[in-house]
Amino acid sequence: MILRDKVAVVTGAASGIGKDIARQFLAEGAKVAIADLNIEGANATALEFDPTGERAMGVAMNVTSEAEVDAGIAAVAAKFGGIDILVSNAGIQIVAPIEDYAFCDWQKMLAIHLDGAFLTTRACIKHMYAQGRGGSIIYMGSVHSKEASVLKSAYVTAKHGLIGLCKVVAKEGAKHGVRANVICPGFVRTPLVDKQIPEQAKALGLSEDDVIKTVMLKETVDGEFTTVDDVARTAVFLAGFPTNALTGQSIVVSHGWYMQ
Repeated sequence: MILRDKVAVVTGAASGIGKDIARQFLAEGAKVAIADLNIEGANATALEFDPTGERAMGVAMNVTSEAEVDAGIAAVAAKFGGIDILVSNAGIQIVAPIEDYAFCDWQKMLAIHLDGAFLTTRACIKHMYAQGRGGSIIYMGSVHSKEASVLKSAYVTAKHGLIGLCKVVAKEGAKHGVRANVICPGFVRTPLVDKQIPEQAKALGLSEDDVIKTVMLKETVDGEFTTVDDVARTAVFLAGFPTNALTGQSIVVSHGWYMQ
């Protein structure tokens, strides 16, 4: 168990990628805070994973709220005795041509992806520094941290921004043994992606099958979606890596869609 007795916070963990990361962290011995805007879902997930309540807890967290993030992280540290790992995973998707993209939607996208990453990083890293035992911060980027796609101006901008934040955190955190890395998945068949398929089909004048085959999976080597398990295994590897040899990096998990 490479994460034995480590304390992890995973945002957006009541469902999707975040939930599977939390599951695998627990399997590797970590104590995990399921942080989510949906507190009922967070509590249900924590109970599903650990009915005793000793190694998993739900935390209400709107990652765009400074007060809510600070209070949630403080509660996790108080219950579990510190913070060793942050997975900044909370995110949404809104697609539209740039000429039709509502400014309020642009602001919402950047707030959740970038403000949320900053606020949770700041709250967690203070505990990591004070503890003196290092730590690992993992941002959930995307192949869109490297590449652009039509209809996704705010998403691509935000995901590129996470790489910049990661590099700064890696440099600042190094003397404290705190590492920072970005996971960049391809398309993962989650509700977030399922929602995009009909939206893109309408915007691009394609069938939903064509969106999957000719837009989402066209550049993969095998025509397969990336899975939540693919991403969670990568998160475990990064969380458990023991030295600063692996920091400030962006790891692409995309069935070959993007090759560095």
